[in-house]
Amino acid sequence: MSTTLPGPPERTGYAERPARVPGAALWSSGPSPGGGTVLPDGCMDLMWSAGRLWVAGPDTRPHRPDRTAPYAGVRFAPGTAHPVLGVPARALRDQRVELADLWPARTVRALADRIAAAPDPVAALDAVALGLRAAGGPDDPRVARIVAGLRAGRSVGAVADEVGLGARALHRRSLEVFGYGPKTLARVLRFQRALALVRAGTARTDAALAAGYADQAHLARETRALAGTTLGRLVPGPAPDGQASGANRSTPLPSGSATSAYR
Repeated sequence: MSTTLPGPPERTGYAERPARVPGAALWSSGPSPGGGTVLPDGCMDLMWSAGRLWVAGPDTRPHRPDRTAPYAGVRFAPGTAHPVLGVPARALRDQRVELADLWPARTVRALADRIAAAPDPVAALDAVALGLRAAGGPDDPRVARIVAGLRAGRSVGAVADEVGLGARALHRRSLEVFGYGPKTLARVLRFQRALALVRAGTARTDAALAAGYADQAHLARETRALAGTTLGRLVPGPAPDGQASGANRSTPLPSGSATSAYR
């Protein structure tokens, strides 16, 4: 999971570190009104702000938040929030909802009050998430194998065979834990691979091919579809292949994504 970089001066107080939940990231941020665009990455977040708990569902399109209060959050790796929330991920796709809309209000209020009363609300949220994860259902080892296979660029059919599921069963399981089918998850993970390569200095044509795209034009189309903009605007500074990029760095919250378009 990628590390979020600090934003511009008006976007203060951002920090991120590994959470106590395995594979998750713990983050906190000051206010970030109009702070950028959040990109799909297959993740889901549990967030706390102003005494309320929120859930950011899995995205299939760019999300542009406008938050004026500080936030703290736990970003779960793809497929790992489902045992914590106990809600089908497909019901949360492309949404930000209050946890009280999903769970009994009394339960949510007790958790939110515990975080609000703590000397360090971020650490308290981390502890709450760990407790919820421990109380959740057991891990399905196939989930991590599905993510690993798709992230490596293997076909949906090959991944289904590897985890011992038929195509329809894999699709149903993916809707449950990821929020969308394996083909969509594969697209999101492939886009994130290409974006990481470009940010690391790889030329866009080379990044497109290494990530599994047919060519740079294919990557450009997918960037438009998933990010709503061009690759040149996603990567700050001069592009490795000489194309200009006009993006500014920023990381909006609440996120539900490890990647911002203005990072």
